[in-house]
Amino acid sequence: MTQYRMARVYTLEGESPIDKILGFLHDDEKVIGVTLIRAIAGYGKSGQLHTTSLLSLSLQLPLIIEFFDQEDRVLEIIPKLRDKFDLRHIVSWPIEVDEP
Repeated sequence: MTQYRMARVYTLEGESPIDKILGFLHDDEKVIGVTLIRAIAGYGKSGQLHTTSLLSLSLQLPLIIEFFDQEDRVLEIIPKLRDKFDLRHIVSWPIEVDEP
C-alpha cells in the first residue's frame, strides 16, 4: 500500500473555470490523478438545494473535482487552488492506494 492524500473541491457549474482548474492540476502541478464528477443534486452551508429540476431555468449542478498525490504535494496545492481560483470548499484526507 502506498500513502497518498485525496482532495475534493466542491463548486457549481458556471461558478468556477473548470477547464482552467483541470489544466492547472494537470499541466502546472502534474498531480497523479484527477476526476471531475457532476452531481445530480446537493446543497452546502447556505442550505440552497441545487438539483436537476425541470422548473429550473439554469443548471447550477454541483461539481466535484477530486485529485490525489503525495500528501505534501496536495497540502501545497490546496492553498494555490484557493488563491488562484477563489475556491472556498475544499476537503482532504489521507488515503492508501493498492498499487501493483
